[in-house]
Amino acid sequence: MDFLKGWAHMTTVSELVGAARAAERAVLTEEESKRLLREAGIPVTETRLAASRRAAQATAKELGFPVVLKLASPDITHKSDVGGVRLSLKSASEVGKAYDEILASAREKAPRARIQGVTVQPMAPPGVEVIAGMSKDPQFGPVLMFGLGGVAVEVLKDVAFRIVPLTRRDAAQMIREIKSYPLLTGFRSIPPVDLKALEEILLRLSELADATPELAEIDLNPIVATQSGAVAVDARVVLEPVKEG
Repeated sequence: MDFLKGWAHMTTVSELVGAARAAERAVLTEEESKRLLREAGIPVTETRLAASRRAAQATAKELGFPVVLKLASPDITHKSDVGGVRLSLKSASEVGKAYDEILASAREKAPRARIQGVTVQPMAPPGVEVIAGMSKDPQFGPVLMFGLGGVAVEVLKDVAFRIVPLTRRDAAQMIREIKSYPLLTGFRSIPPVDLKALEEILLRLSELADATPELAEIDLNPIVATQSGAVAVDARVVLEPVKEG
């Protein structure tokens, strides 16, 4: 596949990496991470930064309710740990209240953190949560991971791995070899998900990792998979450290 042929040289990559380096950040913001992934052809939820209560309300109206608010801070990676996430907000008043609560909680639990405001994004449709990611192995280089979200990953460690670059057959096998695979093909009241959409995300992720050596880690958690597609709801991209000399 040649989707990313020459893509690593596009302005977007150098802009995002350069901005993070200039700010002495190794971790891209969620907004930056999603912009990078969108350029690579990976579907992500639209995410906009709002620096004030009023801006959050206006953005929510533009995107359409219900929405999700998340704390925007370059110093806080796990937003839920500081009360920085609010889901299923259905009106401007709920958004305003959530904005105040998020900032108050963050300032109490992480008083030294820099706070930019919140990000606003539409609620993803209901579906099966899966995760995908990339990390660097000292011997083999970029390695992709795929698994079911939630307890299956955190407790059961139900994941599959492949070395980059992936073929379509590799992507299909990764999905099918996790123990929880039957949940993706339809189980009781859970409808089957779009497996081709998940394969495509893994292939795009492989191409991105292969074409962009500046990236050290990529986490898409969760990806919401439905009968008609899949979309990454949260994303985190970590850069390689700057080499001295």
